[in-house]
This record gives sequence, structure tokens and C-alpha cells, in this order.
Amino acid sequence: MSLSDIKHIVLVLSGKGGVGKSSVTTQLALTLALQGHSVGVLDVDLTGPSIPRFFGIEDAKVRQAPGGWIPVPVHEARERDGKKLGSLQCMSLGFLLANRGDAVVWRGPKKTAMVRQFLSDVQWKSLDYLLIDTPPGTSDEHISLVETLLKNATSAQLAGAVIVTTPQAISISDVKKELNFCRKTGVHILGVIENMAGYVCPNCSECTNVFSKGGGEIMARDFDVPFLGSVPIDPMFIRLIEEGERPIYPEGTVVEGKNMPNGNGNLNGNTTGDLLAEKYEACSLHGIFDGIVKCLVVDIDG
Repeated sequence: MSLSDIKHIVLVLSGKGGVGKSSVTTQLALTLALQGHSVGVLDVDLTGPSIPRFFGIEDAKVRQAPGGWIPVPVHEARERDGKKLGSLQCMSLGFLLANRGDAVVWRGPKKTAMVRQFLSDVQWKSLDYLLIDTPPGTSDEHISLVETLLKNATSAQLAGAVIVTTPQAISISDVKKELNFCRKTGVHILGVIENMAGYVCPNCSECTNVFSKGGGEIMARDFDVPFLGSVPIDPMFIRLIEEGERPIYPEGTVVEGKNMPNGNGNLNGNTTGDLLAEKYEACSLHGIFDGIVKCLVVDIDG
């Protein structure tokens, strides 16, 4: 198994589509790397592989090696300002498609075989964390993924699952099914992230709760699992992913007690460098995910 040198495996799950699992996976991976950990991201959303787009590596192709595939690097490990930036690499079906817009029209057995091949044939080498981005629901991919991990990974390796929801009741009702899926299959629930809980206006310093707020925290309390935090929608993060532009905020914008960088100067620590992770440090969401990841690392290592 290619998983033998991976310390911790974390699933990112949700019973609902469109809640931002890939966005959350991307930010967890970037934040872990910024904290010095070596990270891999495996995209098992076979019909909608979006991880290559999030990391800006859509045009990359997977290289073949004896016994399997070599994942696509986002950046290598390096030292910067006395701190370590961990390596980051990805694997997705999107790298194997001839054209970006090709539809993947597969029945269940083909999906199951592909998930198992991803888990056995990708040569990750040594990783601190492997994050697995999943499709919505509790279907073939999820069953195959969990069965294979429970069979081939050790209990120490399979750290558990991060559950992603949005605040609305209609989303929470579906995400509850994912929590029940984890309990039935014996997957430890690391916590719940409430995504899209607010909107950071690009023209002022207001954060408005467009989709309400607090539903994810109530659900976590009802299921007696940790609530990891609420994450707003930030157009500057979307701009970073779509255009590669470093986030810049109106003067006076404060998120999580931290001044955000504006066009007049550097207000958010190290906002230099051309890597995606380095640009992400200037995003309002980085401070939120920095706290979430620190809690996860303590829970997993503890």
C-alpha cells in the first residue's frame, strides 16, 4: 500500500453538495503546510474533480512510475523567514482526463475500482497528513474509501473525518446523515466546520450573515462532536483561487482580531512570495483556519 509512510489520514465529508468541501480541503492543506507539515491531497470526487483548479495546477499531468503514479507537486518544502513551509502535493482524476471538460460517466464498480487504485498506486512517500476530498453523500465512493482504509490503514493512521456544512436547516438535515454514516462505519469525527457563515464585503469592513449562522454549532452540540469554527464567504479568497491575486482589503477590515492587509501596506505578517500558500497568508480566512488546524493537530496527536 502507498499509505504506509503516511502518519495521519483525514477525510473531508458532507452529506450535502455545494457546501464547500473542496474549498475547506484546500484551506486545511495550505494551513497545514504553512505550519510546517508535509501534506498530500487526494481528490476522490470522480465526477467533479475540482482540486486541480483550487491549487492552480489544472494543466499538470500525473507521471507514471514503476508500481504507480507520482502525485503532482504544488510546492516543495522550504525554509522562509526562519520557518518551515511543508511540501504540498495532489492527486485527482482531473489530471488523468484528456480534456478539462470531459464528463466521467462511470457505474459504481468502476468508481470503486478507481478509489481503490488511488489508495494503492499513488506514491506519496512520507507525509504528515493526507487529506481526502470526497463527493457529497454516502455512496459507492464513500463505502469503498472507508472499507479500504479500515482494511489497509492502521487505526493510528486513520485520524478521522472533518464534517462540512452550511448554516441553513436544509443543509444540516442532509449533513446529519453523514455524521450517522461515520458512526455506523466506525470513522472518528474530528469535528464540524460551518462554511459560508457570513459574507465579507469587498467594499467595506462588514461581515453579513447572508445564510444565517449557528446551525452547524447546534448540530455539533446535538451529536456531541467538536465544533471547529464558522467560516465566512470571502470574495478575496475566490479572487486568489480564480485569478491568483493576493488578497487586499478595505482599510479598517478586522477579522478574528487581526487587521487585514490593504493597498497601503503590509498589515498581516508575511504577505510576500509568489506561492499560493504565501499569498493565502494575506487572506482573512487564513487566521480562522490557522486556529482550526491547530485544534485538529492537537486532537490528532493527542
